[in-house]
Amino acid sequence: MTKTMLLYEGKAKKIWKTDDEDLYISEFKDELTAFNGEKKAVEEGKGALNNKISAQLFEYLEKKGISTHFVKMIDDNHMLHKKAKVIKIEVIVRNIATGSLSRNLGIKDGEVLPFALVEFDYKNDELGDPKLNDQHCLILNLVKDESELDYIRYIARKINVLLKDFYAKLNLTLVDFKLEFGRDVNNNIILIDELSPDNFRLWDSATGEKMDKDRFRQGLGGLKVAYEEVLNRILGSNK
Repeated sequence: MTKTMLLYEGKAKKIWKTDDEDLYISEFKDELTAFNGEKKAVEEGKGALNNKISAQLFEYLEKKGISTHFVKMIDDNHMLHKKAKVIKIEVIVRNIATGSLSRNLGIKDGEVLPFALVEFDYKNDELGDPKLNDQHCLILNLVKDESELDYIRYIARKINVLLKDFYAKLNLTLVDFKLEFGRDVNNNIILIDELSPDNFRLWDSATGEKMDKDRFRQGLGGLKVAYEEVLNRILGSNK
């Protein structure tokens, strides 16, 4: 499969057209950003780790009945996936209060929530990805109707249950994470983007050590080592 034209370059990936009009290639980058791009760095090998972790998780979710854009991992930094029109809603699923939820609502950092909280953010860098409610989504024509929002919430909660169990077996606690969805060529809503520690908060279940991009956000160092440990635990569970 050959890259033919660059369609989009974001903070963490480049998206390329291919010689098959129904397939795209994602190229995972080593760049790191936080706080809406205010903090930036490069971590060599980070992109490859995110690609490998994402591929493992997409394969796992596909086996559990979740429709995704994933086709295969081409090499360390490239993933082949189905063409999809992005739904400009970032879906945030939270199991434990931390980060912006604690800051904005005063919930104690580390407090386990009574149920999985699903939030929507507007996927718009210029506006700083503001919070959305259902009416905002409809006014902005991000979805066709409320039933699509209900479906997205349902799938997000299902993914949360699957990944909480998956990570628990690796002695990792799934704190919160971001998902993105799109429409495939048949207009079906499917899971897209990536499933990596860039978008997931993961804490070591025994020590509470952060194993995700918070290591960069909070200046803790050791980001690549943490990502490598997550991948090694995933690969070890497959043996």
